[in-house]
Amino acid sequence: GAIGPTNRTASISPDITQPSYRNITWDELVEAYTEQVAGLIDGGADILLVETIFDTLNAKAALYAIQSYLETNGLDDTPIFVSGTITDASERTLSGQTIDAFYASIMHCRPFSVGLNCALGAEQMKPHIQKLARMAECYVHAYPNAGLPNVMGEYDETPAKFTEQMAAFVSERIVNL
Repeated sequence: GAIGPTNRTASISPDITQPSYRNITWDELVEAYTEQVAGLIDGGADILLVETIFDTLNAKAALYAIQSYLETNGLDDTPIFVSGTITDASERTLSGQTIDAFYASIMHCRPFSVGLNCALGAEQMKPHIQKLARMAECYVHAYPNAGLPNVMGEYDETPAKFTEQMAAFVSERIVNL
């Protein structure tokens, strides 16, 4: 069951004139994530994936909700996957965390797998996933975009090229799941 980032962020103000303003609280995020977890587990999910993390504080709220729900319901052995999103060559999430800081922020939940998804194609993601793979104490996954649009909104990358790039992730042992 995939748990996305929501349309709110706990770390960044949506109002540039009020940097301290937030349009959501920790408790509201935990409540929303707990509802998602309950629905996914009730629907038969046997793995929980916190994905497209651009704000690690949101991810921590999701992980807190997951762990609380699983402990309360005797489901402690449910695997948790965590997948961050690096938005560009700066090696940072949208809220400004580096890959090192992202991993340090979520490793307490002992994820079954950690990785990156979205925002970048395989070629652009590769150096970031390599760095994550060097520090991860669990399985590492990646699911980059299968090509990115050019300035005309068209896709230049072919399925064959994407397959070749992804095969390198496996042959170079930077992903193992």
